[in-house]
Amino acid sequence: MARSTDMTAFGVAALGIFTYSIMDAIMKALSIANGAYSAVLWRSVAGSVMVGAVFVARRQPWPGGPALRLHLLRGTAAGLSVLSFFWGLARVPMAQSVALTFLAPLIALFLAGLVLGEKIRRAAVYGSLVASLGVLVIATGQARSGASTDTLLGSAAIIFASVLYAASLILLRQQAQVATPMEVTLFTSLVIALLMLAGAPWLAVWPRLDQLPIITAAAVIGSASAWMLAWAYGRAETQLLAQVEYTAFLWAAALGWLVFGEQVSLFTVAGAALIIAGCVVAVRGPRVAAPQSEAAA
Repeated sequence: MARSTDMTAFGVAALGIFTYSIMDAIMKALSIANGAYSAVLWRSVAGSVMVGAVFVARRQPWPGGPALRLHLLRGTAAGLSVLSFFWGLARVPMAQSVALTFLAPLIALFLAGLVLGEKIRRAAVYGSLVASLGVLVIATGQARSGASTDTLLGSAAIIFASVLYAASLILLRQQAQVATPMEVTLFTSLVIALLMLAGAPWLAVWPRLDQLPIITAAAVIGSASAWMLAWAYGRAETQLLAQVEYTAFLWAAALGWLVFGEQVSLFTVAGAALIIAGCVVAVRGPRVAAPQSEAAA
C-alpha cells in the first residue's frame, strides 16, 4: 500500500514539474519583456486572487499560528528563490538554467536530515562531489563559449535560487503535514505577492493589455503545479520526490528550443548528467515511506 501511494505521489509530482516547466517558459518571456520583478509580482497577485476566491467560496478554515508561521517562512524562501531564478532565466538558456537548479534536490537531502530528521546517508556526500563536477563542467562550457558577464551573473543567481528552493522543499514537506494543498498554494502565492508589493511603487512595470492573458495563464499553471506538488509532498518523503525534479531538464530543453530557439550544448548535457548522477547516488539505498497526515489526505 505504501509503495502504491509513493508511486502515485511521484506521478503527480512529475506532472507538477511538467506544468511548472511550461510556466517557466511563459515567465522567461515576461521577464525579458518587463523584468523578473514585475513578472513575479503580477503572476503572484493573479494567483492569489484566483486561488483566494476558491478558498473563500469553499469556506476553508483560516490556518492556525503554527501553519501561518510555516506559510510565511516558505513564502519568503520561495519568493526570493523565484525572483532570483527568473532574473537568471532571462539571461541564461532554459536547459542550462534548469540543470543548475538540480543542485536543489541534493541540498534538500542534507536539509531534510537537519530539519526533518531524515537519515543522511554517506552516499549523499559522494553524490555531492559528483554533482559539483557537473556544475564545473557547465561553468567550463560557459567559459569556452565566451559567456558575457550578464550570463555569468545569471548563472550565479540561479545557483543561489536553488539553495533557497531546497529550503522551500523542506518547508513544503512540513506545510503538507499540517495544511491542505489549496491552503499551501494560496498562502505561498499570497506571501510572495505581499513581499513583491512592498517594492511595487518603485520597481513594478505595469503589464500591457495584451500581456494580461499571458500573466493569467502563468498564474493558473503555476497554481496548478503548486497544488500538485503540495499534494505529493503530503504523501511521500522529500528524498523520493526530489528526484522528479530531473525531468524538468527534458522539458526545459524542448521548450527552450521551441519557444526561444535555444541550442543545448554538450557541456550543458554532460554537466546535467553529472548532477543527476550525483543526486541518484545520494538517494540510493533502502527508504522508509513517510506517513500520510490527516491534513493532507
